[in-house]
Amino acid sequence: MNLLSGFHDISFFQLIPVAVIALVASIVGGISGYGTGALMPLVLVPLVGAEPVVPIIAVSAMFTNSSRVFAFLKYADWRRAAIVLAAAVPTCILGAWGYTRLSSAGAALVIGSMLILSVPLRRLLKYHEVKFGDKGLALGAFGYGVVVGGTAGSGVILLSLLMAAGVEGACVIATDAAISIVIGIVKISVFGLAGVITAQVIAFALLIGLVALPGAFLAKAFVERMPVHVHTAILDAVVLLGGVFLVWGALR
Repeated sequence: MNLLSGFHDISFFQLIPVAVIALVASIVGGISGYGTGALMPLVLVPLVGAEPVVPIIAVSAMFTNSSRVFAFLKYADWRRAAIVLAAAVPTCILGAWGYTRLSSAGAALVIGSMLILSVPLRRLLKYHEVKFGDKGLALGAFGYGVVVGGTAGSGVILLSLLMAAGVEGACVIATDAAISIVIGIVKISVFGLAGVITAQVIAFALLIGLVALPGAFLAKAFVERMPVHVHTAILDAVVLLGGVFLVWGALR
């Protein structure tokens, strides 16, 4: 497989925004627990189309989540991570397989809709201060598996589930990353069997993953200094606008 062929017809200057957003998204994700999957589609879809976006993010997330786990390792809640994975992995396989059956327009519609819905969903769960125990966490994870298997930007759901189960602060970041690594392996396996892991997917994933590696460590340095509500508000606005753009493009 010639990885350089993955950048065919794409100039160096077109790759610069991808690299910049990858680093920014990694820092934001390391602080808030979500953001990478929500921001990257906004620069990837115009370059490569909607179909390879979820596989690209799944592969690149192995880099970002690994660095995040390493940076926040001591905070991980392994018991709750196991509960989520036991419930989410089977449905994640189903969701990933369903994504491989979508057309380009269908993929754009699914990704855009998820981005738009993620903002009010996060705010709704926060407003109602939803809380539940291990059974509720497992039930929520069962539904989360379907969504994360076939979309990008669904990290807000896992974040909300963990917080509702009583996971707080840096523990959320670490536990979210640990879960996401296993989910990523599952998605990559399904995408690989379906034949959608192409040279383009690997090339863009390596670019994003390598550029984003320092993000978790920068986030760790900023986590107690940056007002979370500021970048959360900015991220919400960008995600909403990007989601509307993707849906509009899919329906044209």
